[in-house]
Amino acid sequence: MKMNFNLNLLQTQKLIMTPELKQAIEILQYNAQELSEFIDEELLNNPVLERISQANDEDGEKRQNNDEDEFVYDNDKGDKKEVDWEDMVNYFEDARPLGNISYDFDEELSYDNFVADEETLRDHLMLQLKLSKIDPEIYEVCEFVIESIDDNGYLDINVEDSAAHFDLTAEAVENVIRLVQGFDPPGVGARNLRECLLIQLYQQGYEESLEETLVLNYLEDLGQKRFAQIAKKIDETAERVQQAYDYIKTLEPKPGRSYASLRDVRYIVPDVYVEKVKGEYVVIVNESASPKLHINSFYKTLIKSIDKDAPASDYLNKNFQSALRIIKSIEQRRNTIYRVCMAIVEYQYDFFEKGMLYLKPLNLKDIADEIEVHESTVSRAVNGKYVQCPNGLFEIKFFFQSGVKGASGEGVSAESVKMVIKEMIDGEDEKKPLSDQFITDSLNKQGINISRRTVAKYRDELEIPPSSKRKRY
Repeated sequence: MKMNFNLNLLQTQKLIMTPELKQAIEILQYNAQELSEFIDEELLNNPVLERISQANDEDGEKRQNNDEDEFVYDNDKGDKKEVDWEDMVNYFEDARPLGNISYDFDEELSYDNFVADEETLRDHLMLQLKLSKIDPEIYEVCEFVIESIDDNGYLDINVEDSAAHFDLTAEAVENVIRLVQGFDPPGVGARNLRECLLIQLYQQGYEESLEETLVLNYLEDLGQKRFAQIAKKIDETAERVQQAYDYIKTLEPKPGRSYASLRDVRYIVPDVYVEKVKGEYVVIVNESASPKLHINSFYKTLIKSIDKDAPASDYLNKNFQSALRIIKSIEQRRNTIYRVCMAIVEYQYDFFEKGMLYLKPLNLKDIADEIEVHESTVSRAVNGKYVQCPNGLFEIKFFFQSGVKGASGEGVSAESVKMVIKEMIDGEDEKKPLSDQFITDSLNKQGINISRRTVAKYRDELEIPPSSKRKRY
């Protein structure tokens, strides 16, 4: 074996994750709320960045459309490159409006900022307590019990510990709990579902009834709809048990939710709008969910007069590069989401025109090949984002459906099959519900090749019980 030292040239390829690339990937996968929070944080940390108002943005776009030359800034060369800041400033001056944005504090006053006072469950119970004739020595105990009731109307206290705290007997505390349980709404103050239902039954005069027996002894069997087994145990007909079950279903399992605050409602902000204009579908990226940024006019002026060798020059250099990277990444995000949604609209055109039954199977690779990007890019672009279209509000991932083969050889999406199954079950005879095998045979006759196991899976996803639990006696 010959051992010596040699110099050899070897050509290799490596994928290096630069900070700029990492930031672009992170911004791409942000949803509307996360992007807004990210921008707010960057606006605080980087004084060079500034948000463009809607009015100024329209003027800036008109100016930018009239420009022939475009300033090109390469983000991939790092912080040590030489940047012609004057050319960059001139480009942004032509493309975006300058000057300070006036703000009138009087315009901040809006009736949209006011909310109506809402009565909470605690307020409702405390009002009833004040109107009740209650001994002063147990008034504090009643307040304690009311404060221990959660938003669903259930009481979560230990009777023995509470009795020791107030120096009372456990029986006295139980009497106070029963007093609060007599308040409106019916069922409030219960410690479990069985007690909640019993309180409502007793208030409606169903003592010593079949409904009371079922709630006391067969609540779990009722949940599983084992009417025939229950009827055999208590010597009743299955039809009568089912009628009692229908009444018990009308009771409120969570008495406190009728006093839930509307302030807890969370609304979805769509990232993309799809609208039909003159017979064609137009994709519009939500600008409020993806706001535009530009360079602050003060620093544009400052960069012209500052000495390049001054210490402040290095500070401005870093902030300008950081700002431009963010602007570029947000524009890339907007463009990628737009291209992905355009490809989805073209592929799922029948869905937008005719409805859910015409949704086609689609995977990430189909869209990635269409717009010539990697599948991971498409996945990040659609993750956690929503689209508002004439058919309703959908998560973009909804359009990526698995499916089964149809008679013509084309795929049929899982959602379309679910819709067919639901329509068949909705129209069935309640006394003779359709079995999974019957549904499977019917779908096969319609040209949809599907197995019984898949039908059962789709039925479970629709939260529809099996035929044995749907049967009416």
